Amino acid sequence: MAGIDESLRFLPLRIAVLTVSDTRDEATDSSGALLTERLTAAGHDLAGHTIVRDEVEAIRDRVQAWVADPGVDIILTTGGTGFTRRDVTPEAVRPLLRREMDGFSVVFHGVSQGTVGVSTLQSRALAGQIDDTFIFCIPGSTGACRDAWDMVLSLELDSRYKPCSLAGQVPRLSGLCA
Repeated sequence: MAGIDESLRFLPLRIAVLTVSDTRDEATDSSGALLTERLTAAGHDLAGHTIVRDEVEAIRDRVQAWVADPGVDIILTTGGTGFTRRDVTPEAVRPLLRREMDGFSVVFHGVSQGTVGVSTLQSRALAGQIDDTFIFCIPGSTGACRDAWDMVLSLELDSRYKPCSLAGQVPRLSGLCA
């Protein structure tokens, strides 16, 4: 049966949050704040939190710096996944991926359909692996971040989740969890 196995030890991940926005700043970054609050409340470590403009090079530079940082296991981006002219997060991230995680988009859209209906079609949520670092690109609304964290990531990033968890694919935790 799928779920959290409370008999296992929780192993925190080091997660960085990148907000992609031309308009948000530290005071108005509600989606980045929601993700940082949720991941720390779950017991994970916040490895970094920053805001960059909707520009391919700015996004890539920050993502690649975190991928090169051994203190970062997972990257969550919020914003830039829609269809406005300035939404370029998938275009910035996709060429960096060594593997794409198609299932994340499928599961996220299934969850999102329950909260926003067919408007979920306006999201280009994306996930994959750059070198050994997992990255999840989530829409910029707090509702989308709540759906992604509460219904998908909180489980999949928990080392106690069975039958298996992405935590076991993080090199420093390899062999320590399923």
